Amino acid sequence: MEFDQRRQLQLLAAALVFSMSTWFSTAAVLGQLRTVWELSSAQASWLTILVQIGFVAGALTTSATNIADRIPPLRLIFYGSLGAAVANGLIVVFDNYWSAAILRFLTGAFLAAVYPPALKAMSAWFIKGRGLALGVMIGALTVGSALPHFLNGLGGVDWQLTMLGTSFLTLLGGTVAVVFGQPGPHGIASAPFDPSQIRTIMQDRKFRLASIGYFGHMWELFAMWAWIAAFYSDVLGNDRQASFVTFVVMGAGAGGSVYAGLVSDRRSRSDAAAQAMKASGLLALVTGFLVDAPAPVVIGAGLIWGFWVVADSAQFSAIVTETCPKAYVGTALTVQLAAGFVLTVFTIFLVPVIRDAAGWGWAFALLAPGPAIGTLAMRALGRDEREAALAVG
Repeated sequence: MEFDQRRQLQLLAAALVFSMSTWFSTAAVLGQLRTVWELSSAQASWLTILVQIGFVAGALTTSATNIADRIPPLRLIFYGSLGAAVANGLIVVFDNYWSAAILRFLTGAFLAAVYPPALKAMSAWFIKGRGLALGVMIGALTVGSALPHFLNGLGGVDWQLTMLGTSFLTLLGGTVAVVFGQPGPHGIASAPFDPSQIRTIMQDRKFRLASIGYFGHMWELFAMWAWIAAFYSDVLGNDRQASFVTFVVMGAGAGGSVYAGLVSDRRSRSDAAAQAMKASGLLALVTGFLVDAPAPVVIGAGLIWGFWVVADSAQFSAIVTETCPKAYVGTALTVQLAAGFVLTVFTIFLVPVIRDAAGWGWAFALLAPGPAIGTLAMRALGRDEREAALAVG
């Protein structure tokens, strides 16, 4: 059983690495697209924002129609990967901004059939050690999101080849999941999206605190991921070097996710999330102001930020699945996820606006209030958990 758990964790993590590579495919080649399509800063932002909006639309659709329960998760991962790969590849065929905008929305919608089902499939393999297992999966998502930057950093690669390469990897990931993946013995039945239950869910203090923590996390994470390559392009003055550095900085989050998963299983979910958000918030305040510092200093700060910025991600979902009534888990996760991804639209759009007006320091500092508020929410949840434990004791 333990061998099967490890094997499935390795397989699904590898599948997620490949499948999620289309998420930031345009961000990796943004320098080229700005020239080819003569993009404004706002248009460049929308190429990532539309993925976020598409993801929300896809998540709400799969929940409202109960697709996530009617189709086995491993097969759903394949369907989502196929759709995302096709949508991403068609950007090369149409080769213009407005077509790309629509296709980025569709890419996000299809990825909503990859990421949540992958977490559900892995949860079915783990009861003990679930925090670590989900941390590994988020780490895989992180590496997958960073992969386009690695492809772009190879040098001499046209943006079309990067886009087609990420499409191939996404399809490969879905194929690995459906061919080699197996359903776990602890399958979790999730309820369909039910808007009438939102009021009941919102009355649960643990859900509210976990959601506040998640919203603070999302305020920071995707804006950092979306613009860190542009930041390092300004720091290093070389797009190829910036792509490699961005890949390593984002990829460092895989280690952070695994570390936080270990902490959450040994101590508590709230402690692990709070530790990560305190560190990432501090780095958000500092990193942008180092833009003129020696390159090793700026890269070092980025590596630490990349390690912590996503480390808390898996724990918010774990908290909801463990605290909300089982009949409402599907609705609770959908509400939390949808609201969090909508929130990312604002910071992804605002970072380049503030950068142009006041520089990278203040642009990244804009992200710091999110983890600060999230940390306070996790501390409150931790106090509630300790008080409840004392009462039972």
